[in-house]
Amino acid sequence: MMRAENAGMGRWAVAALFLINGFNMGAWATQIPQMMERHQIGESDMGKLIVMVGVGAVSAMIFAGKLIAAHGSRKMVLIFALCFIPMFPLMILAPSPWLAVPFLFLFGAFGGCMDVAMNANAVAVEQKLGRAIMSSSHGFWSLGGFIGGALGGAVIDRYGFAAQALGVAGLCALTLALVARHVVEDPPHEGATKPKAQMFPRVAVLYLLGAMALFSMVPEGAVLDWAAVYVRDELGAGLTAAGLAFGLFSGAMAVMRFLGDAVRNRFGAVTTLRYSGIIGGLGILAGAMAPTPEIAIAGFAFAGIGVANMVPIMFSAAGNYPGLPMGSGIATTTMIGYTGYLLAPGIIGFIAEHVGFRYTYGAVALLLLLVAGLASKAQAADGVKA
Repeated sequence: MMRAENAGMGRWAVAALFLINGFNMGAWATQIPQMMERHQIGESDMGKLIVMVGVGAVSAMIFAGKLIAAHGSRKMVLIFALCFIPMFPLMILAPSPWLAVPFLFLFGAFGGCMDVAMNANAVAVEQKLGRAIMSSSHGFWSLGGFIGGALGGAVIDRYGFAAQALGVAGLCALTLALVARHVVEDPPHEGATKPKAQMFPRVAVLYLLGAMALFSMVPEGAVLDWAAVYVRDELGAGLTAAGLAFGLFSGAMAVMRFLGDAVRNRFGAVTTLRYSGIIGGLGILAGAMAPTPEIAIAGFAFAGIGVANMVPIMFSAAGNYPGLPMGSGIATTTMIGYTGYLLAPGIIGFIAEHVGFRYTYGAVALLLLLVAGLASKAQAADGVKA
């Protein structure tokens, strides 16, 4: 009974970690248009800064799997979270965009490693509880993104960019302090430090899942970093409405992710992924073709319904792959996926400056439809039963 109770508390503790991570990313989304205006930079230069977040994340994720396998996900997720939280105000409060570069890099590095570790800890909770929690855990990430995105613009409007950044860090630090002792302990894997393959496992399916995660994460990153700019600059929305572009997208994802475990267990990973890709692609396409900010925001919200459960299915499959430490499998898939989530938005900014966001989002929609066509490759996720 005690072990079940501990796992139950651990389920909510890991949910809080997902919430913290998503809250920071949503808050960052609303800072981007204001940061461009404050420093007088365009989409191309802002895209270069966003790339630094991606470079930091992908570079650090290479090592995250080995660290988690060697020391356990509990220890590493707490360390990564503690380092991640102060990076947001440091990069926002930097007096020039180029002085913000090292903090953008570290924001991505610690945020990305925290992401790998909290996904590994969610797998550990699944194994202790004997049921799937991955989609709903990602739901808390989306809920955090919704709160940070939906309220971020209004807070900046009323209290300023500095107050918003410091407030986000303070709330996250308090949350971490409250839940740290409840995070589930998982033992390190004895052989994790021995084979070099732990850093780059020689398992082809992990790289395929990573590619599918990449195609699913590109749209998520594109909406996170550029939807607010798109609806403001090309469709004429105000700052508060611009914040809703990502906020409602993330809110729709949160709702569907909380339902995702039950949906996946009823219909299976393959069917869920296939229809999710179709819905997501149509929603992004609607946003790209929208004549007004309201229709674009609605299109992005609809896309969130589809995108919601695509990545959790692939992470759950990677984390439960037999013969590998969970941190190693998740790190490989996550590293490839986050190449799209964190690096592509910078490229998108450069492309959009030359061809506009409409064509750019149209191309992004095709990636989701491609994942729908590859859905049968994710059937290993059905190994997790509710």
